[in-house]
Amino acid sequence: VRTTLDAGLCIRNFPSQTVERHNKPEIEVKGSKELLLNPITICRTSGERTLIEPSVNSVRISVAIKQADEIEEILCHKFTRFLMQRSEQFIIMRRKPTEGYDISFLITHVHLEKMWKHKLVDFVIHFMEEIDKEISGMKIAINARARIVANEFMKKF
Repeated sequence: VRTTLDAGLCIRNFPSQTVERHNKPEIEVKGSKELLLNPITICRTSGERTLIEPSVNSVRISVAIKQADEIEEILCHKFTRFLMQRSEQFIIMRRKPTEGYDISFLITHVHLEKMWKHKLVDFVIHFMEEIDKEISGMKIAINARARIVANEFMKKF
């Protein structure tokens, strides 16, 4: 994922071809096919994958988080919704994920002008690693709490 992101983040300022003085991310607008590069999907498993969609002036990174059972699905949905509601603080996070994925990032040429490319790549990789750990930790905490509740409930019988 790191090398693909590094290669995909070779983007530049590219103004709109249709509207003067407009500069929108081509991956979002999809104005012309020649400005979009081939999307790349990197899969660890069928449920855990990353989609990298580069274009001439932006890159959209979508992440599907591993969800083994219903508890993990609920935790993942709640946690990603919580993060996306605060997407302004993450700067590159999108409010709505790409369809079929749990969370998405949009990196434009403006972000690369303000931030270091290798730090952005490190952030995305670190985020992908940590979100799995967070969800696993929450699942363990829920199971421990459920065990304590069940023990207290069974003491009455």
